[in-house]
Amino acid sequence: MDLIKILENKTITDVPYFKASGIHCGLKKVKKDLCVIYSEKKAVAAATFTKNKVKAAPILLNMKFIENENTQAIVVNSGNANACTGEDGYSDALSMAETTSQALGLSPEEVIVASTGVIGVPMPMDTITSGIGMACEALSYEGGEDAAKAIMTTDTTEKIITVEFNLGSKAAKISAMAKGSGMIHPNMGTMLSFLATDANISKAMLNKALKESVEDSYNMVSVDGDTSTNDMVVILANGACENTLIDTEDENYNIFKKALHFVNVEIAKMIAGDGEGATKLIETNVYNARSLKDAKICAKAVITSSLVKAAFFGADANWGRIICALGYSGAELDVNEINIFFSNSVGKIQICQKGGNIDFDETAAKKILEQEKITVTIDLNDGNYNATAWGCDLTYDYVKINGSYRS
Repeated sequence: MDLIKILENKTITDVPYFKASGIHCGLKKVKKDLCVIYSEKKAVAAATFTKNKVKAAPILLNMKFIENENTQAIVVNSGNANACTGEDGYSDALSMAETTSQALGLSPEEVIVASTGVIGVPMPMDTITSGIGMACEALSYEGGEDAAKAIMTTDTTEKIITVEFNLGSKAAKISAMAKGSGMIHPNMGTMLSFLATDANISKAMLNKALKESVEDSYNMVSVDGDTSTNDMVVILANGACENTLIDTEDENYNIFKKALHFVNVEIAKMIAGDGEGATKLIETNVYNARSLKDAKICAKAVITSSLVKAAFFGADANWGRIICALGYSGAELDVNEINIFFSNSVGKIQICQKGGNIDFDETAAKKILEQEKITVTIDLNDGNYNATAWGCDLTYDYVKINGSYRS
């Protein structure tokens, strides 16, 4: 049975043999700012990294280290991105891996490094080195929530989910913790997501499952249209479930991939809903496009449009901004066939028919748009392909936060 069960109040350390810690080492004034995730059993890893040409030092290091057969630890600091820091920054990222590996009895290549925060500021390595030592000493089976808090920057809450599912006769788990609030845009944004699973799966199959899932989860999120220098998704699989090794695209692989994608989509929605200053989560469903590419382009264009996002903030049913975004998206479509709807728990209303005006109840539409979760349904009536993207409204607070981010 491939039923996916959400385990309430469980974290990454509820996956067998995973420990974690989150501490305050001094990168921030008060809040936790460094974490370590560690699998006591050897694990394989897969990852995806930012497509920004300006890549932070940890990304450049990880692109080499991820090729290692085993990965057992992840070390993350918040408060400093270690981006645009040159050779010194790369040396600092390597030093973080080396310090962590020495504390845990690993090789540096078995450690993934992540940083998030302000770009272009040298790393205070004395503080970080000391912090890594403290974090490794603090590793425990109860440290998952602290770890999730330690990676936050402008996030208002930690983003955590844990699920259980069956692989044959064995119960397997996947857990994720993530951060992401601003500088979020398709192709990954200032978004770090770390996943742990006890599934027994080969590195090649883990890599395939993750990369395919990322395309329809994290890469369909936009908060502000900016693609970060630091984002990554990393998953560690330690095989403790002891299911038959997944090394081909068999039934168990499909079950695992479904569970992984469920987790990634839920985390993606949490990130979209916690956009800097955001008050609303916007889901855009595009149906009946000519191709999958066209469907994705349309969904992303709507969710990225500053004018659309501002209209949602003001609860203004300005469908013209939506069809405008579709028109400049670059997707192949027939403008005269487009229907647009708003919906949520309050109700559903059509606001555009055949690419033009339709009489609708403005008061009813406003009530829908005043809610915290809103679904935009766009029927292109032009093919058989569908896509979903997630984003948020654009508020005054977004400008306030980013107008003084460094302070």
